[in-house]
Amino acid sequence: MQSWLRRKPLDMVTVHEEGRRLVPTLSWPHLVALGIGAIVGTGIYTLIGVGADKAGPAVLLSFVAAGLVCACAALAYAEMATMMPAAGSAYTYSYAALGETIAWVVGWSLILEYSLVVSTVAVGWSGYFVGFLQWVQQQTGWAVTLPAALAAGPHAGGVINLPAVLITFLVAGALIAGTRESATINAVLVVFKLIALGIFVAVALPAFNAENLHPFMPYGFSKSVDAQGVERGVMAAAAIIFFAFYGFDAISTAAEETKNPGRDLSIGIVGSMIGCTLIYVLVALAAVGALSYSVFSKSAEPLALIMRELGHGTAALMIGIVAIIALPTVLLAFFYGQSRIFFVMSRDGLLPRGLSKVSKRGTPVTITLFTAVLVAALAGVARLDEIAALANAGTLAAFTAVAVCLLVLRKREPGRERKFRTPMAWFVGPFAIVGCLYLFWSLPTRTQLWFAAWNVFGLLVYVAYSRSRAVLGKQGG
Repeated sequence: MQSWLRRKPLDMVTVHEEGRRLVPTLSWPHLVALGIGAIVGTGIYTLIGVGADKAGPAVLLSFVAAGLVCACAALAYAEMATMMPAAGSAYTYSYAALGETIAWVVGWSLILEYSLVVSTVAVGWSGYFVGFLQWVQQQTGWAVTLPAALAAGPHAGGVINLPAVLITFLVAGALIAGTRESATINAVLVVFKLIALGIFVAVALPAFNAENLHPFMPYGFSKSVDAQGVERGVMAAAAIIFFAFYGFDAISTAAEETKNPGRDLSIGIVGSMIGCTLIYVLVALAAVGALSYSVFSKSAEPLALIMRELGHGTAALMIGIVAIIALPTVLLAFFYGQSRIFFVMSRDGLLPRGLSKVSKRGTPVTITLFTAVLVAALAGVARLDEIAALANAGTLAAFTAVAVCLLVLRKREPGRERKFRTPMAWFVGPFAIVGCLYLFWSLPTRTQLWFAAWNVFGLLVYVAYSRSRAVLGKQGG
């Protein structure tokens, strides 16, 4: 049993062999922009409508509940990332604190999370882009629209979603060109995204009408199932809205490429989380106050719909255009995170070792291209709308593991230096664990079953391939 839970020594977490070491090039502004770029994306642009459909005006409480759980998880991440400044995020922390088998499950769950998020956002961006081309053709008469076969996957009557494939490889190319360069581009695009949300709040908030908040909680607080079999309630909405919050964990995957991880990681993780929570609550308040939730809850573009209903068609168009420009920041952040998870698991021998070599510029070219092919295949042909909630399940598993790591290492290594100490750790840690488990319980039952099936398959891969090839096992760990 001991060999199944062999742990990587904490002092060895940041020791890497030549040719498999990432180059530190990032500072805290890059990390904050990376976090905001990952967090503020399709979630706030689309999920506020889904959440309002499940919770009514009390979707405000759903944002607060999801934000509180994520804030506690972010504090745990900040301590772990500064204590172990190596790529790999929750997988790396679990390997050092909880053992190899649990680390594998966490890493396998992160692969699921990042693959689905990147693919889903690529398809979402493709939808905006195809719609924009149609608008250009209507306005100018230019024949710029794509053939139906190249504009969607087989599930939507097409052959391949070409825009989703192309944006995936474009982001991959930016990451291969250099981590710092792509992070700088990301920071510029994040500014555009925040301007668009600022425009929405500036237009919608003056139209606030308190009557739109009544009844405030029509479906109750906890998850319940209505006569149509739809899960409703504040926490049912929070379990879905949770998708709009995570992304700060992508910052922790950048630990090895951060110049001053002891200071910059905690600023990046906590700063982006606090900033995004404030942005979300303000946007949600402006939305439910400006228009009855029943009007925009079924819309695929609720913010733009609210702008049009208020008579601001130009603002609605601007929000749509900014979505096309800025959504690649979400792609870049999660694509970056996924490639680093793959990279570290490969470096540890749990995935083929040939994938973890780095170029002269210090970027993992092979694993980035491998990730691009995997994500492009999913985005190009898969029906992602039915399985996207699986990303939430994978993230909740990772967040729970990091909170457990925080508590375990507080007991096992009380005297070890911590550049950032989580305040009230014995409250924050258990709150994050219980909150994540409750949100997981609030997910659709079908999602929970798919998540279990994914990890059963993962454990078979671990037993058949990874366990015998682990570098730690060969070193007698």
